[in-house]
Amino acid sequence: MAIFPIRTFGDPVLRARAERVHQIDESIRRLAADMLETMYDAPGVGLAAPQIGVAKQVVVFDAGDGPEILINPELVETGGEWSFDEGCLSVPGHFWPITRPAFARVRGIDLEGRDVEHAGEELLGRVLQHEVDHLKGMLLIERLDRKLRKQALRELRQEALGFGASE
Repeated sequence: MAIFPIRTFGDPVLRARAERVHQIDESIRRLAADMLETMYDAPGVGLAAPQIGVAKQVVVFDAGDGPEILINPELVETGGEWSFDEGCLSVPGHFWPITRPAFARVRGIDLEGRDVEHAGEELLGRVLQHEVDHLKGMLLIERLDRKLRKQALRELRQEALGFGASE
């Protein structure tokens, strides 16, 4: 297993749609194991393959009930509403108030190719939605209202240029 660098804001792989996995082979199993190790090392509660530069529909997560691996996940149900200061390993050090559905259900397959479903409220629901967003090439910044998104992008561009957000 290996720990990979996490791709950050500005990396084009984060904006591209990930490809479906058509065959679960040793490379996909190794990818999932490496992603779990990378996620725990970060530390984080979820990680999508594009965040380590692999444009495949593979996510790993651990919202407190142990590690899970999900391939080709599809969001099939949401409900309620929950606002929370959300962060992302690909936008390190930043947290923004984001309102998402409080509940989410996703379907996909596991490493054995079996159909699986994961559902949860609040943190787990948010993690599932967040990781599925990554597979669509969407960062949490796009979930911000217009004014806050503009401010966040300004701060991130300043950081990329080596200036502090307050300069």
